[in-house]
Amino acid sequence: MKKFYYLKTCNTCMRILKELNLPDDVVLQDIKESPITVKQLEEIHSLSGSYEALFSKRAKLYKEMDLKNQNLEAADYKQYILEHYTFLSRPVLIYNNQIFIGNSKKTVAAAKLAIHE
Repeated sequence: MKKFYYLKTCNTCMRILKELNLPDDVVLQDIKESPITVKQLEEIHSLSGSYEALFSKRAKLYKEMDLKNQNLEAADYKQYILEHYTFLSRPVLIYNNQIFIGNSKKTVAAAKLAIHE
């Protein structure tokens, strides 16, 4: 599977998308226009091994809902990601059964390497 989950309204996602220069066979999914499905999230989870790794603690709603002071379980992270796109740490690239989550320089460099080897 080759998929890129992102937000086209996010400047960071768009910069990374441009920087990665993805091959044509990578499917792009704007998670605001086409929300992530349960099946998709479970596939991503099987590669990441953790819903928490997919969860963005930088999201405004995370602070507004005071989630950092709650004891969240895996099922909670999953539910929040499915309820609102902002909770998915972005972007997420799945490329040849490897997963790259987030926008750190290290993650982007690793994704670039995987794509262009």
